[in-house]
Amino acid sequence: MMEKEGAGASHDSYGLDAEASQPAEASEFNLAQQHDQLARGLKSRHIQFLALGGAIGTGLFVGSGAILAKTGPAPLFMAYLSMMLIVWNVMNNLAEMVVYLPMRGITVPYFVGRFVDPSLAFAAGWNYWYAYAMLVGAEATAAGIVIDYWSPPVNIAVWIAIVLVVMLLLNIIAVSFFGEAEFWFASIKLITICGLIILGVVIFFGGGPDQHGVLGFSYWKEPGAFAEYLEDYVATGSTRHFLGYWHAFVSAGFAFITSPELIAIAAGETVAPRRNIPKAARRFVWRLAIFYGISSLLIGILVPHDNKELLGSGNASASPFVIGIRLVGIPVLNHIINAAILTSAWSAGNSFLYSGSRVLYSMSLNGQAPKWFSVTNRRGVPYVAVLFTWAFGLLAFMNVSNSGATVFNWFCNISTISGFIAWIVVMITYLRFRRAMEHRNMLQILPYKTPLQPYATHATLFIVSLLTITNGFQTFIPFSAKDFIAAYVTIPIFLVLYLGHKIFFRTPMYIPLDQIDCITGKKEMDELEAMDDERVPKNWMQKAWYWIA
Repeated sequence: MMEKEGAGASHDSYGLDAEASQPAEASEFNLAQQHDQLARGLKSRHIQFLALGGAIGTGLFVGSGAILAKTGPAPLFMAYLSMMLIVWNVMNNLAEMVVYLPMRGITVPYFVGRFVDPSLAFAAGWNYWYAYAMLVGAEATAAGIVIDYWSPPVNIAVWIAIVLVVMLLLNIIAVSFFGEAEFWFASIKLITICGLIILGVVIFFGGGPDQHGVLGFSYWKEPGAFAEYLEDYVATGSTRHFLGYWHAFVSAGFAFITSPELIAIAAGETVAPRRNIPKAARRFVWRLAIFYGISSLLIGILVPHDNKELLGSGNASASPFVIGIRLVGIPVLNHIINAAILTSAWSAGNSFLYSGSRVLYSMSLNGQAPKWFSVTNRRGVPYVAVLFTWAFGLLAFMNVSNSGATVFNWFCNISTISGFIAWIVVMITYLRFRRAMEHRNMLQILPYKTPLQPYATHATLFIVSLLTITNGFQTFIPFSAKDFIAAYVTIPIFLVLYLGHKIFFRTPMYIPLDQIDCITGKKEMDELEAMDDERVPKNWMQKAWYWIA
């Protein structure tokens, strides 16, 4: 069996061959030392809502307004549908690997180093951490934008500080406390978005106080389904419409970035991971389809794309949902929804701080980051990694000297390209994992399999690679140095990390198939699964609860 970089050596070194008289939990394969363990404190409902909470954030509630303003309602709707297919495949890739080996102390870079190449794992790990740290700042910035809707007399820096401090406290106390807080945060999001969908249908049929007849798709007719994207630089209408869709497709990535990885990152802290992770993964894409698909359609129905209050239109930056409610004359509700959107930004930032700290923790265990990032407190929280990741959220204070919309756009561009690179690495890793399992005739023993593989992954890999290359095409028309740097700076950073590690450590181009380790940890995960009591509901109420939790 091949030794894994930074993971230690034999099973004996982890006490895995101990006598059966020891507690069953002690036999679980871990990368961490006993005093630096993460705790399995996340339940099924925590995992499902963590993934959903990270996915439904300001990308939908706020960022969608900028896409609508630039491209129109048709590209917005098509872009979200297109991006959902991408996310569905990435989620499936991660779910197959993580359900097979849901070990403590692992994140995506661990699988990259085990199935592809240590240098790629090193670059991918820091790219993930960088993306999550920037997203913490993005969500704090978005919270500032949302608060600014009320034009408070207090400086925006005070509100950003409050948002960041609450994020830190929720992450540093205990993982069970974090999971519970995220469950309730995400519950508010779900109630809000369900209410907005119902409200959108009512407004569609003319139920608003100031409406005179059915609204329908009137804004798709006037000012139109497509905004004339780059009309000063592109002559042909069909070309402008396609470029508008492609810009929307790229920009929609921000709303979904890192959401599939949240489930994978939380696997090591999940109770009964082989039961709960597949449940969360299967439901995730359907929830995205309902919430993102319907919501992106409603946004284009509620607000015309030429409304000057949309994000990026002048200095205004209201959520399109809030604008739509105000346009039909519903009193007070716009403030309630704005408050709910504020909790959404808080929740998403909370999830990203959790994820970034766990990536850093895992890298520390594998020798790819300083050892002190793996130090945990008595509640199993890697507090040093949490504090370090949180510190980069302080970049949100750029709001003080720049407009919120401008800073939010910078964060969006930086984190979106990082996310695309991360997805490319995930898909490459999955293809190597699958080939290694086939090579050893082990593919049939996977505890969780997803449809259309590996063909869906090959097609998705091509599309995401194209999105990565063309991510900043609009920065050339006309050329903007600041936007160009924000759109592409991550690519050279990633290449420097990858090539620098490969040159310094002289690692091979990739791990040969016959040397890929498909065994280590499997026995212990099988034992952990066997310990999971089969839950037989006694009545319909318990059956409903088991479905949720």
